[in-house]
Amino acid sequence: MTVAPVELTESQTKKRSFKAVHPLGHLLPYLKRYPFMLGLTIFALLVASLATLALPFASRLVIDHGISTTDGAGIDAYFQLLIFIVSLLALGSALRFYCVYWLGERLVADLKADVFKKLVGFSAQFFDANHSGELMSRLAADTTLINSAIRASVSQALRNGVVLIGGLVMMVITSAQLSVMVILAIPIIVLPLMFYGRMVRRLSNTAQDTMAELNKFGAEMLSNIRTVQAFNAEEVVTNRFTQTNELTVLKAMVRTKARAFLTAIAIFLVMVSIVLILWYGAHDVISGDMSGGTLVQFMLYAVFAGGSLGALTEVWGEIAQAAGAAERLSEFLNHKSELKTPAKLKKFESAVQGKIDFVDVGFSYPARSDETVLTDVNLSIKPGERIAIVGASGAGKSTIFQLLLRFYDPTKGSIRVDGVPVNELDLHELRDCFALVPQEASLFDASILENIAFARSNVSKETADTALRDEVIKAAKAAQAHEFIEGFSEGYETRIGEGGQGLSGGQRQRIALARAILRQAPILLLDEATSALDAGSEEKVQQALEEVLKGRTSLIIAHRLSTVVTADRILVFDQGRFVEEGTHNELLSKGGIYAELARTQLQRDGS
Repeated sequence: MTVAPVELTESQTKKRSFKAVHPLGHLLPYLKRYPFMLGLTIFALLVASLATLALPFASRLVIDHGISTTDGAGIDAYFQLLIFIVSLLALGSALRFYCVYWLGERLVADLKADVFKKLVGFSAQFFDANHSGELMSRLAADTTLINSAIRASVSQALRNGVVLIGGLVMMVITSAQLSVMVILAIPIIVLPLMFYGRMVRRLSNTAQDTMAELNKFGAEMLSNIRTVQAFNAEEVVTNRFTQTNELTVLKAMVRTKARAFLTAIAIFLVMVSIVLILWYGAHDVISGDMSGGTLVQFMLYAVFAGGSLGALTEVWGEIAQAAGAAERLSEFLNHKSELKTPAKLKKFESAVQGKIDFVDVGFSYPARSDETVLTDVNLSIKPGERIAIVGASGAGKSTIFQLLLRFYDPTKGSIRVDGVPVNELDLHELRDCFALVPQEASLFDASILENIAFARSNVSKETADTALRDEVIKAAKAAQAHEFIEGFSEGYETRIGEGGQGLSGGQRQRIALARAILRQAPILLLDEATSALDAGSEEKVQQALEEVLKGRTSLIIAHRLSTVVTADRILVFDQGRFVEEGTHNELLSKGGIYAELARTQLQRDGS
């Protein structure tokens, strides 16, 4: 199954062409979380818009009545009315600005949190098809577009929409004849702008895609900076980044030129239309068919309506981009997992004992569906049994762990834990059964304490109370990590950098092992858990594991046969199948694949 619902390519966005802004409706549930601020925003918008529309009418009163009167008190009243209206406009605009900004920040924060929550729950298949750096770049870019649109474009569009409608209505009331001329001029203005605006939106989308590609490349290079530097590839990487960056600038400038030209067209068409109509109206004033104040009133309403129309066309592209961003993010939120789970989930009837069964399991990775990784795998593991899995690299050993943790579902067959099919269990309940030590220790840019405590739900530094800290230290001692941790000046509070780069390979592996020990799960999965340790450390960890593994079902993947000799059973994996099974001595006596692996390893160690 593919992950087609979430497509991040330029072609997809071009097909949409931003023909509608209805995807912004996906944001309404977030706005409804804050009814008071939403209501206050609408109130401020109406106050500012109505105050704007009242200005031309008050100006006509000043010209036709205030200036012509000889009564100073009368003219004072008209100007006081103008000041009152201007004050309402200022206060309404300020309140609208604050409310819209507040709603924009709050909405985007909630949206980011929801999208990230969905992302971390997506299956491994999704991340096989989508680069994590590009996903985060898209999340940042799309939420920035939405935030900008809500704070500026949508707010301006709503205000200008009200002013446009109100201005047109007041223009008809003021002079129906001149209004007909304005309405006839609208298609002449709008049609060219709509046609050219589509091109601007396509250019904007292309520039956004190039920026996402640049961010993806930069993040990937920085996350692998040691490899870049080890191969003296700084100049190559910098040149490629610079070239992509220049391309980003070029496309952004093309977009900017197009938008500037669009703005020029909008202003020219709108203002020329207003001037021509006012030219006609000036003759009515001369003939006495209209007062000067009425002409000024109509002129101001025409300017407001024309300016609002021009502003609407200018911000439409940004609103359309925000609509596209909202649609992409809503696809994340609506994306259905490739892991199918029945509506009614099963539960373990009692505490998990650790019995595992593979029944006729076959598997191919979705990204390489034509390549079979597992073929008719049958395996039964008793509670508390210690199973070692050995075999050549690429034989499919780690895939066993991926299926147990249900990162993927088998292509055929079934897997059961304590007799319950794993695909009928809640994912969290299933994964609570396991503690994993991967071949490459996955550590975070946090303190050692937080990295080990990640095994528990309360992982933050603030919640690392004394009881949890004592358990962390106990786990670190069991993993033979306590001594080197205490050797750091900040001890367990030492930050270890991205990916644990502040530690050696063996230290990282022992931190990962301590995390697994702290989890206290009934089933322990060790994938080359001692591969990065020297002989002395490996012996110490093996001694520690002897205690940790007691009473737990454990599956151990290892290349070093010295780590599996004490296993209850050793399973030899070859080309997606278990081909040999027995204890260390039994397999040596058979003279098969295991015996050959042992002989080769002894010769290598001897040399």
